[in-house]
Amino acid sequence: MAAYTRSVLCVVSTERHAFLTRGSGIVVEARRYVRGLRRKPVKVLFPDNQADKTIKPRPQSQKEANNNNPAAARRLEERDFVKATSNVQSAGKHVSAAKDQVDGLRFERAFPGDKRLARLASVARSRTFREHQGKILLEGRRLICDALDAGANPQMVFFSTVDRLRELPVAKLKRATLVKVKFEDIKLWSDVVAPQGVIAIFSRPDPSRLNFANRGHSVPLSLICDNIRDPGNLGTMLRCAAAAGCHDVLLTKGCVDAWEPKVLRAAMGAHFRLPIYPSLDWNDIENHLPKPVTVHVADSSCGADTSRETNDSQVNVSHKPAKAGDYGWVSTRPNHKNMRYEEYISDSDSDSDSEFDGLSLPRVDTKLYHESWAQSPTALVIGGETQGLSLEAVELAEKTAGRRLFIPIVPNMDSLNSAMAASILLFEGRKQLLKLQQTSGREWETKTKQQFS
Repeated sequence: MAAYTRSVLCVVSTERHAFLTRGSGIVVEARRYVRGLRRKPVKVLFPDNQADKTIKPRPQSQKEANNNNPAAARRLEERDFVKATSNVQSAGKHVSAAKDQVDGLRFERAFPGDKRLARLASVARSRTFREHQGKILLEGRRLICDALDAGANPQMVFFSTVDRLRELPVAKLKRATLVKVKFEDIKLWSDVVAPQGVIAIFSRPDPSRLNFANRGHSVPLSLICDNIRDPGNLGTMLRCAAAAGCHDVLLTKGCVDAWEPKVLRAAMGAHFRLPIYPSLDWNDIENHLPKPVTVHVADSSCGADTSRETNDSQVNVSHKPAKAGDYGWVSTRPNHKNMRYEEYISDSDSDSDSEFDGLSLPRVDTKLYHESWAQSPTALVIGGETQGLSLEAVELAEKTAGRRLFIPIVPNMDSLNSAMAASILLFEGRKQLLKLQQTSGREWETKTKQQFS
């Protein structure tokens, strides 16, 4: 019986081996699949004293925190910066000086959300706030350096990199607050297409307290801007006045603010090369001029005189109009604050010239610009683009025996731009004054300097 059982088992094992040989691939794959399903993950075994503790979730990275919660990211950055600063300062290492100082001057780092640059830039763009708070905004290395060389008082300097700050005379920034900001913030509040990465807030300078480097090359010539309302024209005129060596520039109350950003860019640093006195009435203008002085006015529309000036025999003929409408180069609307003209005003809202026909205007002779008109301390009045010269300017020219200076142009052409006319007349006046100094000697030069001092 035992032998029979062994033979049966041998046959069964042989058949099973043959079956597995024929379908080994299927059986093996099935076994592997079943074993994969029966696998269990590895258990984590804790020590006996930490068996009841739970695993804390993985903390978020700084990048994930910035994406999910900007406020939390900002607080995390501020906390890390304060912690790092305190650790470095407590350790007494030299790394703190390298990060927070530049050439011996400490500077601050603007955190996200710092509104100082935005607030001061918006204030500097408003003329009312500039006058009330006494602050101006200067942008760019060259303009800031000119202001510091002239003795202007800096309050705050915003810069994007330390290299930009080193381009400035750092020794003159000891009393200013230095703030390092992102270049994107400067670009946001900049008025230029390609910002230089540095913006400074200065106290509104007093012309009498600035140090002008070109005072030794000036001539006894003053520029009076009468109702110049275009910022580009005013800035160009200031630049021409500085290049021609004018003694000073006087601005009437109708002019655009000299510290407007557009005027500053067009003037190219002229604000810190000669004194500029803004918002003056005509009584103050007379007080700023030396005595004696000759005041000339620029005539951009001389009417019938243009055709006659081509004849040499009639160059010095004086044209004396009979009424206000004959003056195309002067505003026919008098100053309402001047009581002398109040009796001639019948309707302040009327634009007609007929109401001013009875007004007797000052009589000022005509002269070509290249003739001799600058033979003593001289002042030149340039009128605005739309309003022209004011009556007070013409009166002052008549009072000081001045002339109407004009530049003849070809027919059927409009008058020259006020800034271009000012440049031509200023350089002509400089040429005549320098020639007079050479012929008259140092006695006349000393006398004129005493009159302007």
